Amino acid sequence: MHDIARGLLGIGLLCAAFLVNAAGTVMVLDIDGPIGPATGDYVERGIESATEAGARLIILRINTPGGLDSAMRDIVRAILASTVPVSAYVAPGGARAASAGTYILYACHIAAMAPGTNLGAATPVQIGGLPKGDSPQDDEPGRSDKPAKAGDAKERKAINDAAAYLRSLAQLRQRNEDWAEKAVREAASLPAEEALAIGVIDLVVADMDQLLVALNGRRLSIQGRDVTLDTEGVQLVVLEPDWRTKLLSVIADPNIAYILILIGIYGLIFEFYNPGFMVPGVVGAICLLLALFALQVLPVNYAGLGLLILGIVFMVAEAFAPSFGALGIGGLVAFVFGSIFLIETGVPGYGVSLPLIITFSVTSGAFFLGVIGMAVKARRRPVVSGQEQLLGLTGTVMQDFAAEGRIQIHGESWRARSSRPLHRGEQVHVTRVDGLTLYVEPKEED
Repeated sequence: MHDIARGLLGIGLLCAAFLVNAAGTVMVLDIDGPIGPATGDYVERGIESATEAGARLIILRINTPGGLDSAMRDIVRAILASTVPVSAYVAPGGARAASAGTYILYACHIAAMAPGTNLGAATPVQIGGLPKGDSPQDDEPGRSDKPAKAGDAKERKAINDAAAYLRSLAQLRQRNEDWAEKAVREAASLPAEEALAIGVIDLVVADMDQLLVALNGRRLSIQGRDVTLDTEGVQLVVLEPDWRTKLLSVIADPNIAYILILIGIYGLIFEFYNPGFMVPGVVGAICLLLALFALQVLPVNYAGLGLLILGIVFMVAEAFAPSFGALGIGGLVAFVFGSIFLIETGVPGYGVSLPLIITFSVTSGAFFLGVIGMAVKARRRPVVSGQEQLLGLTGTVMQDFAAEGRIQIHGESWRARSSRPLHRGEQVHVTRVDGLTLYVEPKEED
């Protein structure tokens, strides 16, 4: 499926390149919003397809608050391996290349920004989080108020690794190395003009046309060979995300993945409870497979996933074998904590929404409370079927007998035994049931 989609995308780009004039094409890829698995897939395949189409330049138009470390590194690897020059362009005005966006900008052969944009706040927040009060996940412009406090060993390792990674990109592209490390260790941010002044970026241009003019004739080193950019008279081709990228962006949303997990599990449970109904089983299986694919590309806490599944199992067990709250309450607690721990990245836009967790928890809790209520009512309700329901009922003697004869109850004839002689038409009540024999006593007159 991956190769087919990439092939179709490449064919489309080749057709687009053929239709424009012979001056050549510049491919524009938009990184807009949080960076996740879908963004990484879109940029990787876009760079491959632009290479196959013979594009002269690839422009990554960036406006992101950051994203997942794994997706960011996939994009950086694709840029470093590209044989086509890649230019980052933070635009339009008011846009930002924060957190993961800073790494991508540093990796590009050319770094450009529009006036009124900013970059920075590149301290990692995905691995273990940061000490309270110092998390730069808000990625606000100009946020460089405090250096990150020394955390535990895991946090320090993550910060040191990120600092070395960004510094190596700065060395590769001959940009300001000291500020790169400061962006990681102190969550520093810079506006476009200051970034240009201290050598963090290469250009500040107002729009795409000015960028192409500024890049014309610029000399770059691409994979060890010198390349002179020729952007005069080129045609801009904006590469829109295809259906595969759009589908991945939907199901890789942690909230959607969470909903798919629950629909899948509940659907299969309903199918097992009502075998042959088919629809819940089919829908549940499809949702569960999609959820598993989403979890494959998301940073999942498997302890949280285990708690989530355990909570559902306990609540379902409450429905089948009522424990008057023990299983239900324990299951609800495990369900809530599992939902909270399931996906915790510290990255805006990549965590399960708390209102969503509350909604599903309340719904599940209401369900198992309803089951408990029905179980209690059923326990208190008198028996209305089977032989036990005959106890205490009143019958009529069908014929005179001294020890054993027949009586009528609810229009049915039953064999009866009595310690006293009984007469036809006399009213008796049942005191004991032994198989198909009823033990009776004469009913006292009111």
